[in-house]
Amino acid sequence: MITWRRVTEEDFGLLRSWLREPHVARWWCHETSAEAVARDFGPAARGEEPSEDLLVLLDGVPVGLVQRCRFADYPEYLAELAGQVDVPEGAVSIDYLLGDPARVGQGLGPRVIRAIVRATWTDHPDASAVVVPVHADNRASWRALEKVGLLRVGSAELAPDNPADSRAHYVYRITRPTSEAQHDSPG
Repeated sequence: MITWRRVTEEDFGLLRSWLREPHVARWWCHETSAEAVARDFGPAARGEEPSEDLLVLLDGVPVGLVQRCRFADYPEYLAELAGQVDVPEGAVSIDYLLGDPARVGQGLGPRVIRAIVRATWTDHPDASAVVVPVHADNRASWRALEKVGLLRVGSAELAPDNPADSRAHYVYRITRPTSEAQHDSPG
């Protein structure tokens, strides 16, 4: 069973170890010092920032991280993206990682994304869509989005997480389903 909870400061050591894993470091390119992790994840953990950092658990065991935010809470990011593709008012975005390399390639990523997207409709009743920019070269990530039903709605030139990468991103979107369709969706 996939569940999640807010990241706490006690989780920072685990996040540091995941951010060091080659399959995560390639795309997240995040500093892994204790100070950097505390600086970047601390505000959300303490509720000082509007984004949500969610520790994902599989049968009670931590397996990944999902970051979820409303575009409206990050106007610079919204402006950069909305200048290139349609971002519906009320849209939410997610970012995600599986920390344990042994869990990659087993279908867990799409399961996590599906669960978070479904929960977004309940957790954020005013969310109109989930919009996810993903680097064009990160095939595993954008394929996971496609498996869950997100559609590629365009391309955008955005600052990459890894400075070695180009600015090329694909943008995926899923619109809030009608309540009837939500009950009929696979899952």
